[in-house]
Amino acid sequence: MISSPRVWIISLLSLLLAPAMSLAAEVSVAVAANFTAPMKIIAQHFERETGHKALLAFGSTGQFYAQIKNGAPFGILLAADEATPLKIEQEGLGLRGSSFTYAIGTLVLWSNDATLIHHGPEILQSKQIKKIALANPKLAPYGAAAIEVLTTLGVLDSLNTKIVEAANIGQAFQFVASGNASLGFVALSQVFENGKIKSGSAWIVPTAMHTPIKQNAVLLNRGQGNPAAQALLSYLQSAQAQLIIRSFGYDR
Repeated sequence: MISSPRVWIISLLSLLLAPAMSLAAEVSVAVAANFTAPMKIIAQHFERETGHKALLAFGSTGQFYAQIKNGAPFGILLAADEATPLKIEQEGLGLRGSSFTYAIGTLVLWSNDATLIHHGPEILQSKQIKKIALANPKLAPYGAAAIEVLTTLGVLDSLNTKIVEAANIGQAFQFVASGNASLGFVALSQVFENGKIKSGSAWIVPTAMHTPIKQNAVLLNRGQGNPAAQALLSYLQSAQAQLIIRSFGYDR
């Protein structure tokens, strides 16, 4: 019996696509919480263009470092700093020389109240402020940068009792968005859309007031030999990915 042309074509396409499909792989990626929104979009584009899949987990860089040391099965770390990936390389937890800066973050003092922040950091001296949220400075680089800013402004001591520490920058944002904190230091990427602050009021902190928030990626030991891991690190440096990253207020 002779097969119909349609059946023959489908069979041929299956044979042609099989090698490409067999090469598709997936990689588990630990992503700093501030990079949640852009990374979700990047992962979609990455899968569509390469066939590989990125399995994303979001949290604080410090927590991820501890998990990686304890054997967590991540193939890539997208940290919120440059120090942690370098330390991972030095400790033999990742491939030496694989670390690179994929984004430079911007810190912003933000309130969900559109009338609260007018011209800058003066609001930090107002008695109407009861709670100020920031990420744990021992675990999250954005939290450490916030402490630097408060120190530079000379208000850290007076605000100590008002500071509410969040586990990561994502939780710091939730504290402010929910009204549990009057305002807080968050990542610009969390409140930035289409070239402007999408809600509330904000003061974008001048970069000279804190150590630059260079965010580095690193290939972890479990990612070595994984084609999806290698492909994703390359894709992060592509023009397409960089366009997405900059659209969320990051520098490069």
